[in-house]
Amino acid sequence: MKGLILAGGYGTKLRPLTHTGPKQLIPIANKPNILYCLEDLKNVGIKDIGVILGNIMPEKVKEFLGDGSKYGVKITYIVQGEPKGIAHAVGLSQEFMSEEPFVVYLGDNVLKGGIGGLVQAFGKSDADAVIGLCKVKNPERFGVAKLDEKGRIVSLVEKPKEWISDLAVIGIYLFQKRIFDVIKTLKPSWRNELEITEAMDKLVQSKRKVHAYIVTGWWKDTGRPEDILEVNRLVLDDLTSYNKGMIEENITVTGKVGIGENTVLKGRTVVRGPVIIGDNCSIGPNTYIGPYTSIGNDCNIINGDIESSIVMEGTKITCKKKIVDSLIGKGSVISSKEEVLPNGYRLILGENSIVGI
Repeated sequence: MKGLILAGGYGTKLRPLTHTGPKQLIPIANKPNILYCLEDLKNVGIKDIGVILGNIMPEKVKEFLGDGSKYGVKITYIVQGEPKGIAHAVGLSQEFMSEEPFVVYLGDNVLKGGIGGLVQAFGKSDADAVIGLCKVKNPERFGVAKLDEKGRIVSLVEKPKEWISDLAVIGIYLFQKRIFDVIKTLKPSWRNELEITEAMDKLVQSKRKVHAYIVTGWWKDTGRPEDILEVNRLVLDDLTSYNKGMIEENITVTGKVGIGENTVLKGRTVVRGPVIIGDNCSIGPNTYIGPYTSIGNDCNIINGDIESSIVMEGTKITCKKKIVDSLIGKGSVISSKEEVLPNGYRLILGENSIVGI
């Protein structure tokens, strides 16, 4: 079995962060989203992996993953360029997949507990496809599946305008080679894309075996800032504390906290977990790092007050104003001169931003 990770798309809902790189490289708990997908594939024994590249700085994906050897896998890059739909991307992988069954994993998805259950269900069946499903509160945002009374898939619809089901099609699909023949029959949808839900629905309507697998843990599509922050919280909930840095006197650290190598926590600083702090950081003095915060490598925070946020590598914050529920891009600088703390600022900053508040 082979794997396919999709790392294309425009990521318009995540601008300005996606002006400077693919959304799949945005870190969650200090690990790029795409790496969660790759590790899930590797953990079920899939080590021959294709990666679909888009046209938003694809070289950054190649630079990060390389040939896959440092992660114990082999990576083959497949260029899609302009995003024309998931089914289009899958169709481009036919030569790479050859005759083998395969797993498709959207590179901006995170699934608690990995894909072992899905792969096991697929291996035990003679189905042409196994589709991961998850109950959601807002099915109009996703492709959804309708099941009959026996739990079999009877239809699939992409982003339905009317309620059909609350079972969203998660971004993980398992296919036999027959899917390529179906994709060749598709025409662009109203979004001008080849829809994978239509391809799977054609399998269903032609009486092919398409099985549903309802995931029991959480699943998140990280397509919006609020989704990324929620996944960051969920992942940090499972953090195991560690300290590879140095904690000076007059420091308070409570809860689950991970501190990277060569990172220093300086005087009169409070860290309340779950929090993860990367390598080579300087935190404090007079700083508060609140729950559900991730701080990347090489960050410098003085007089900071941050909570429920993602601070990416190389950021400098010298700001006495509270920052909450924020995504702060790589290399940003945030400063202030005022002494009074307001209720809090919510920021979404692209790389190398400079903000005075």
